[in-house]
Amino acid sequence: MDEYKACNLDYFPENILIDVLSFLSVREVVRAGRVCKRWKRLVKDQRLWRLVDLTTWKGVTSRILWLLLRQYLGCGLRCLRLRGLLLSARGGTFLSESWLKALSTKCPRLSKLYLLHADLRGLPSCQLLPPSLQILELRGCELPREFFNQTSLASSQETPEATSSVGAQQKRRDQKGKGQASPSGIGIDTLVLNNVPSFTDQHLQSLTTWERLRRLELRDTFRVTANGLRSSAAKEGVCGVEGLSRLKFLEIGITGRQGYQLQMASLGLGAGWLGLEELSLGGKEVGPGLLCASRLKDLKCLCLWACMLSKMQIVRSCRMLRGLRRLEFLDVIFQPPQCPPVVEGEGGGGVGGGGGEEQDNDEAAGGDNSNDENRTLDANDPIPSLRRSLAALLPSCTVVFTNCSVQINPD
Repeated sequence: MDEYKACNLDYFPENILIDVLSFLSVREVVRAGRVCKRWKRLVKDQRLWRLVDLTTWKGVTSRILWLLLRQYLGCGLRCLRLRGLLLSARGGTFLSESWLKALSTKCPRLSKLYLLHADLRGLPSCQLLPPSLQILELRGCELPREFFNQTSLASSQETPEATSSVGAQQKRRDQKGKGQASPSGIGIDTLVLNNVPSFTDQHLQSLTTWERLRRLELRDTFRVTANGLRSSAAKEGVCGVEGLSRLKFLEIGITGRQGYQLQMASLGLGAGWLGLEELSLGGKEVGPGLLCASRLKDLKCLCLWACMLSKMQIVRSCRMLRGLRRLEFLDVIFQPPQCPPVVEGEGGGGVGGGGGEEQDNDEAAGGDNSNDENRTLDANDPIPSLRRSLAALLPSCTVVFTNCSVQINPD
């Protein structure tokens, strides 16, 4: 028994201790490094700093970010989540150019950056972000006007000799023709914007210069209009395909903030979009988006979420989507079918053949009782009937219902 009483954490191997420390938050890991010299060395192991979430640590300032970067963050960092000071009473500078440059140098494998409530108006361009980024997610952030414009920094850093050089210009044309991004270009392929009110059509137009963007998610971006989406769509131009030509996935959804004037940006899909294979519509953008989805010739997957739909509305829209391979409904409320009102005395026992009609109805009802059961089931729950209708219209399409419900008719 004395041997077990003397046993403590010093007897555990380092791999087990690192696994135990991985369940702690960033703030707790930093505090654990003050226990002893061994733990101070263990908390600097890069296996603990692959996924760093600082959104739960309130009051993170630039001083704390510098401390973490100098002592803990390194080549093992893959994903970084930060909470800014946009909603803080103290305010102040959060992300500086010098810190972002140091982050790019010390963390060359950082592939995902998530920013929450960050004021980015102090940064001239997103080119200051680490070039290794593949996924950028912004939620509740403020953006400057030319944040997504990748030519602003590049043009300012070029010398007059390089600008007037014919060979350099020819080289850039060759790279653009081959679809290769320049060394100073933006390598982000997934951009997620959630509740970013400052995102406008000008920002969307700036994304057309990104040569690797393949996935774009716009949620509660109220200032994006149909004209802005139409001008950024991939289409045939004088020099080939113009706009967001490499985009394969697009999500548009408006679900929050009552009282805003809706722009119905999804109406911009009516002009078509070359190469767009996956479309996700949510909230108040579902109705106008379904009207224009038939213009997307390359569309293969369609997802509808957080909306209210009727069976007739879905069937009419899917008649023009013969090439669809996957149709998904997520958090959708289906309207019940409207039954025609029954008038008293209608079709009841008249002299001029009313009894014959009753007899025919009784025979039809008695001949196939299963049809009555199906009708009763469809009246109570339109999802089975909708599935059968979609199976007839789109035989090669997979239909998925996730967390869907049927609105209860008060009558």
